[in-house]
Amino acid sequence: MAVTVKTIIVCLMAGLGAGLGTGFAGLSAAAVISPVLVTFLGVDAYMAVGIALASDVLASASSAVTYKRKGNLDVKNGFAMMIAVMLFTVVGSFAAKHISGNAMGNTSVIATTFIGLRFLLKPVMKTREDMLSEDPKARLIKSVFAGVMVGFICGFVGAGGGMMMLFVLTSIVGYELKTAVGTSTFIMAFTAFTGAVSHFAIKGEKPDLLILSLCVLFTLVFAKAGALIANKVSNIILNRIVGGILVIMGIVLMAVRFMG
Repeated sequence: MAVTVKTIIVCLMAGLGAGLGTGFAGLSAAAVISPVLVTFLGVDAYMAVGIALASDVLASASSAVTYKRKGNLDVKNGFAMMIAVMLFTVVGSFAAKHISGNAMGNTSVIATTFIGLRFLLKPVMKTREDMLSEDPKARLIKSVFAGVMVGFICGFVGAGGGMMMLFVLTSIVGYELKTAVGTSTFIMAFTAFTGAVSHFAIKGEKPDLLILSLCVLFTLVFAKAGALIANKVSNIILNRIVGGILVIMGIVLMAVRFMG
């Protein structure tokens, strides 16, 4: 594809939304980038998901490093949850074979909006001290259970892994918000890499290198910026930012789906 102003602007806006969603809330870039590329640049839907996942790898990894440096990442339990997520995504995919694709997509968008409202109306105010006071074994068991839930839902709905991880990490596992976001980005880096490689290998075609490069670059830049800011603000402000991003994302994605 030739370099055009439209291509740059679309990739910039997609990277902006995806990057801030990743850095502030640990969300998957695929939820934003793929529908934008399909709607505004006419990219093949399957290839768009691959580009989105590839963009997610560096963005999530960079964000995870930032959260880790600030002590806001649980590697041990995050790794256990990641294994459960990957296994049960396959289970959820099999269970979703006879469900309408539109119905699954709409479910994900609606869930994004409602979870955003949850953070706005009922902020997660648990502190790191509160989190660490809980039994480590119990937290590990909860992490695996959460991974099972997230994996199945992600495979069944087809999207929303990062969003659901954030929700279950704060609501079920009992993480304070910054640790939940940091752990979510850690998990998403691995799952996105696996997904991107699988998509490109199965498709058997090279992605548009211009679009891929722009999306990777813009998503990485805004994810890094979002993670740096998120680790400096108070929990109540981060709750408002996360809630606002989710609500706006839900509304925008619903509008993009109607346009498509």
